[in-house]
Amino acid sequence: MKKISRRARIATGGVVLAAVAAGTFGAVSASASAPTAAQARPAAVKSADTITSTHLSVEAATDAAEAVLEAAKKENQRVSVAVVDRNGNTLVTLRGDGAGPQSYESAIRKAFTAVSWNAPTSELAKRLEQTPNLKDIPGTLFLGGGAPVTADNAPIAGIGVAGAPSGALDEKFAQAGVAELAG
Repeated sequence: MKKISRRARIATGGVVLAAVAAGTFGAVSASASAPTAAQARPAAVKSADTITSTHLSVEAATDAAEAVLEAAKKENQRVSVAVVDRNGNTLVTLRGDGAGPQSYESAIRKAFTAVSWNAPTSELAKRLEQTPNLKDIPGTLFLGGGAPVTADNAPIAGIGVAGAPSGALDEKFAQAGVAELAG
């Protein structure tokens, strides 16, 4: 039996993979035929069954995050900042120069917590005395440094800051981000 060189085995394997990929692509392309008339028409939903919500733009979230870093820099603090949307999805995260590795995740969790309860996280931390199980909710962090962003009295985003020596400072910087949005 003749031994096949390594180069030949690699080349043969590449040809086989290309053939399989081409066959799969062809199968997918063949099944993506034009929709029937019933499929092409989207289902209409009654307007009474829908709601409209306000969302913070990525540009505005970035402006707020940059305002936070600037406020922290003026006080020689190294922090990370996160801005999340109404649903707690991250819009922007920035790690300031020299910010600790733990600050990134903490900022996200503080932002999530602030928007979830539409309250600064320092206030929410006080609620733990009455309801200690709040801290068990996944993704939350009940330490000062999170601030909600509202429009028409409804929460639309949260700003979280972490890395300063105290939650009070973190929250002060988060409020600088909120103030940037208030313009």
